[in-house]
Amino acid sequence: MTTRTVDPITLSVVRGVLETTQREMTLALEKTARSSVFNLAHDYSTALFNATPEMILQGQDIPIHLGSLVPAMKAVAAYFGDDIQEGDLILHNDPAWGGSHAIDVCMYKPVFHDGRLMYWTVCKGHLTDIGGPVPAGYNPNATEIYAECLRIPPVKIVERGRPRQDVLNLILTNMRARRDQEGDFNALIGACQVGERNLLAMLEKYGVEQVEACIDKLLDMAETHMRSLIAEVPDGTYSGTAILEDAGHGFGDFEITATVTITGDDCHIKIDSPPQIPYFINSYEGNSHSGVYLGLMMFAQLPPPYNEGLYRCVSVDFGPKGTLCNAKEPAPHMNCTTTPMETLTDAVRLAFEQAMPSKVAASWGHANGLNIAGWDKRHDEEYVTMVLATIISGAGATPSQDGWHACGPECCFGALTSGDIELLEHAYPIVIHRYSLMTDSGGAGKFRGGSGTAWEVEPLNGEMTFITFGEGRRIPAMGAAGAKSEMVDAKVGRIELVKGGERKVIRTNVIETLKPGDRVTNMNPGGGGYGDPFERPVEWVVEDMRNGLVSAEGARADYGVAIDPATFAVDEGETRTLRAGRVGGMSQRET
Repeated sequence: MTTRTVDPITLSVVRGVLETTQREMTLALEKTARSSVFNLAHDYSTALFNATPEMILQGQDIPIHLGSLVPAMKAVAAYFGDDIQEGDLILHNDPAWGGSHAIDVCMYKPVFHDGRLMYWTVCKGHLTDIGGPVPAGYNPNATEIYAECLRIPPVKIVERGRPRQDVLNLILTNMRARRDQEGDFNALIGACQVGERNLLAMLEKYGVEQVEACIDKLLDMAETHMRSLIAEVPDGTYSGTAILEDAGHGFGDFEITATVTITGDDCHIKIDSPPQIPYFINSYEGNSHSGVYLGLMMFAQLPPPYNEGLYRCVSVDFGPKGTLCNAKEPAPHMNCTTTPMETLTDAVRLAFEQAMPSKVAASWGHANGLNIAGWDKRHDEEYVTMVLATIISGAGATPSQDGWHACGPECCFGALTSGDIELLEHAYPIVIHRYSLMTDSGGAGKFRGGSGTAWEVEPLNGEMTFITFGEGRRIPAMGAAGAKSEMVDAKVGRIELVKGGERKVIRTNVIETLKPGDRVTNMNPGGGGYGDPFERPVEWVVEDMRNGLVSAEGARADYGVAIDPATFAVDEGETRTLRAGRVGGMSQRET
């Protein structure tokens, strides 16, 4: 804790400069990036670090990026040691060096003032390709990391202000759709420069000593917020276990357990996960930081500031190396930012909720998406992209309201956007036939989970490869406080493929090829419900049915409400019978 006195007005101003700097960095990424993953979906994050390095401002961006930036920044700074010079810019993506997954590339710019290293501006973004045998990086057939991507340990791409074109050319040559990757690289570089400009102006205006005192105070404020919350939790040990479904690897479902030990205002989190497997869902330690921190913050729901001070009272044991949540080389990993991260997040959140049931909330839908790639005859060039619209699921319900529609997945926690259909169709040779909410997809409860989405696409002028990733296709998002769904199949994700006139449902991760006339529809899970669905007011169920969120069958099976689909009239007698659980002399639901 700092002992320096800080004027509250100056503190507020410096805090505002830091927050504005971070927002300007994200806007620079959005407005100057080339790919739809950046400029439409906003799959990027920014942060500011001091020279220690400690994260002094965490952008309100993608949770799967931000937690891993803490160990990654420390690994990059330690690697270069004293060889960090003014004008340098460092690139890195390797999960073995604290990164998340390799297609999330990160740039780190040291900020010097009067010859002294003061800060780092940091930008991370999801490229549309990172080399390897499968477009877009996600390879469900990979049994080691070398079959997934180009690994980039910390390397300077600008040294003392001079770009290293040989290094940049080497990296970009190994990526598909080079024009997109080069454009997104330039956006990341520019955003780091925007951050540097603003931080230097702040130091010039308010002075090093005053600014440093304010930053120390902001770190202390975040620590105080977290310690105060932890102190409210009764001392003891609490555990939560979440199930990670088998999405095609054949090893069966896995359990991930988080054990939380509270001692005063300190918290220790221990993770138990099975041994790593030859499939692309292993999570290296850096990425697992993101899962743990997201589970903690979903429980904590603390106000700003958001910085590394939040985690000073939190220690984490990820278990032995070589496990699913603490993988070691050469474990394949590309799917790790969604699978198993969302299950890890659920386990941590469940453990905390054992300690304080009053803060319980339902899980969000897990990511279940697809990437597309092919040859664009309009421009005679290759295209490849991750379609972020295909992972937009429903949010979980809370003790006071329904979950938000089309807001997930859990790993991104509302930070992604879908982008305009027309812009995606302009960027790629595709036609999008459908992007909609899905009836009956929200988890049943007194408060209903948010609805998931369906995204249907057809290639226009040639073959298109699509690659599926994720899970949540068999196990729905977890409800809370007695929530339970009878119509489970409508609540989970799935892929519907119409190829050669035949329709099939896919629930595993695959690589397939489509021709014009074929279609694939990605269906995302809804969020979990909260509370007993038979306690949901009948008029709310009717309104959900009018809005297409619940079908007549869903109203009956999930909520015990009999509604005429033509008139929306409620059969009150049958509804009373259904809710009493006496249809056919058998209970319709578990008690």
